[in-house]
Amino acid sequence: MTASVPNNTDSVSNNLYILDSSPKVVDDRMAELVQINAELRLQLNRRIRAEQVLLETKRRLQRLIASSPIVIYSSQFSGDYGITFVSESIRRLGYEPTQFLENSWFWQRCVHPDDLSTVLTELAGLADQPQCILEYRFLRQDGEYCWIQDQRKLIRSETGHPVEIIGSWQDITSRKQIEQALFQEKELAQVTLESIGDAVITTDANGRIEYLNPTAEQLTGWPVAQAKGLLLFQVFKTIHETTRHPEENLIEQVKRRGRTTGQTNSMLLIARDGTEYAIDHSVAPICDRDNQMIGTVIVFRDVTQHHFLARQLTWQASHDSLTGLVNRRNFEQQLSAAIADARETNQQHILCYVDLDQFKVVNDTCGHLAGDELLRQLASRLQMLVRPTDVLARLGGDEFGILLRQCPLAGAKYIGNNIQEIIRDFSFVWQDKTFAIRASIGLVTIDAGSGDLNDVMSAADAACYAAKDNGRDRVHVYQADDDDLAQQRSERQWVTRILKAIEENRFCLYHQAIVPIAKAKAKAVDVEQTSHSEILLRMISESGELVPPMAFIPAAERYGLMPALDRWVIRTFFADHGHDQARSANPLERLYTINLSGASINDEQFLPFLKEQLALHQISPQTICFEITETAAITNLTRAVQLINELKSIGCYFALDDFGSGMSSFGYLKHLPVDYLKIDGNFVKDIVSDPIDSAMVECINRVGHVIGIRTIAEFVENDVILEKLRELGVDYAQGYGIAEPISLQP
Repeated sequence: MTASVPNNTDSVSNNLYILDSSPKVVDDRMAELVQINAELRLQLNRRIRAEQVLLETKRRLQRLIASSPIVIYSSQFSGDYGITFVSESIRRLGYEPTQFLENSWFWQRCVHPDDLSTVLTELAGLADQPQCILEYRFLRQDGEYCWIQDQRKLIRSETGHPVEIIGSWQDITSRKQIEQALFQEKELAQVTLESIGDAVITTDANGRIEYLNPTAEQLTGWPVAQAKGLLLFQVFKTIHETTRHPEENLIEQVKRRGRTTGQTNSMLLIARDGTEYAIDHSVAPICDRDNQMIGTVIVFRDVTQHHFLARQLTWQASHDSLTGLVNRRNFEQQLSAAIADARETNQQHILCYVDLDQFKVVNDTCGHLAGDELLRQLASRLQMLVRPTDVLARLGGDEFGILLRQCPLAGAKYIGNNIQEIIRDFSFVWQDKTFAIRASIGLVTIDAGSGDLNDVMSAADAACYAAKDNGRDRVHVYQADDDDLAQQRSERQWVTRILKAIEENRFCLYHQAIVPIAKAKAKAVDVEQTSHSEILLRMISESGELVPPMAFIPAAERYGLMPALDRWVIRTFFADHGHDQARSANPLERLYTINLSGASINDEQFLPFLKEQLALHQISPQTICFEITETAAITNLTRAVQLINELKSIGCYFALDDFGSGMSSFGYLKHLPVDYLKIDGNFVKDIVSDPIDSAMVECINRVGHVIGIRTIAEFVENDVILEKLRELGVDYAQGYGIAEPISLQP
């Protein structure tokens, strides 16, 4: 049995033991010792290498901790949670590790005062929740606060008792700044979305609602809490305004097009309670960085009021506000379309032009309110006579137009006669007055040979005037070879030329001397020294030639342009005459006669206009004599007397022109407070050869002198006529035998 080997720590004892043993035992023992030594050396080498690795690992860990942007520390679990270790990374915050190790409470001084209580409260809860993550403000050595993220974990012993806290501090100031900026942007976006008048809905890629702003909640009737998660069409229900069909799925629409789409009309939103809103809307995709659609945003707004106003304006633009009928603009558009249709399809249509007779009597007697009511009542009756395919319009004033589509002339005549019967049977009652109304009607055939809109309207207007000229209350059919219509068409062409001449200021003034017969010598009058002259109007043609007054005055009288011409004459002459008066030594020695039309006599605004012009140009009223025709004075007797008296009260004079054309003139003469009688030139020109004309001139002159009115003879062409007038005692003479008209322009 082998003896146990004693401990090799006592080498002397071992050697003695070996020497006392047998040789074999000695050899075995020596071999064993060699093996043990080898194992010891191997263990020692392993231990040395392990220590070297451990040391290197420790150094590496120290380097990592020192170079890490995260500060590693350990602290006590109880008390003030004092720091027991802190990595050198603390220098990134400007501190030395010793500052925390020497004073266990130093770290608390670095925590922002407003955050400290929260931090300590969280640390106190580590016993129940062994890990916490805190974010708070931390004071740097330079005095500035930074944001740190503090992660702490409670370390326990094998028996479960708390040992220490291991933690880390990481500077998250940049992240906090980004978060703050994002938060502010989010807040701004949120406030914007909640404040704007437009409604906004957002959905995910599948069309499920994620958000509604307050305006969207109001319009749809869905609170965001209830709408969230629902499909878009369940909340945003839209239909086409006209067809009432549901609109296309907006999510599918934007997926298919891949871009913003929208609609600005014809869409209605059906709210939760059934209320309908006209809306404009747009839908846009929300895409990620890879341009993949992750949702949609729908923006819409209530345009119900705007939509209503637009439709109302559209209606007003095409209808007459008084009668509700189609207005002239709309009617002319449809008439133009009918003219084009007649050319293309060889169809026949009829234009019926209706003009009420003596409508002015109702306005003058009862006022415009009565006239308006008359037009409304007649419009409703006329509407019953037209077919659904026809168009009835009020063209203006007391004029109506009817477009009879695909109607033969015989049928149009029948309709025209029916219109007249309806109007004849209609008695208009206003307060205590009853009026019988009549109408003149012009008919024009529209076929492939018709002209343009202006030609057709002019023909209808001419036919209507022909009906009036032929006695009123009748239907007149337009014929291209009708002489009366040709004359009227010529006058209407003059209307256009007159209006253009007014616009382009292509009128000028002439004057012709009126001289006392006692001093008159044929063709020897010094016009510049003449104390009395008549102002005459001339038009300048487009080519620069003078147009005589009788070429355009009839058209101006027929179509109501005389007031505009009268005002042009007064305004222009006063502007020049004011300068003449300023230069003249005795301005009151001269007298200028200006013609007034019957339309100006009836114009209530004429007298204020005249007074304004007299004051503006500082014209002495005593230098102005106004001249009206006998016919205009008698036709408007009451108004003429009133105007004459008003103008004479401020100093103006008055002359009655063309006197003697009717023997009834003498009966009216004593009621007209005029200063001059101008004897009709048709009597004067043949006074030498025709004893009747001579007697007429003598009679007019004698009656005028009895009343105290001075007389003026027109059309004095030669010395013989002048001498005859002198014998009869006529006061003044005017005519080419005295002096021709000359321009007022220097």
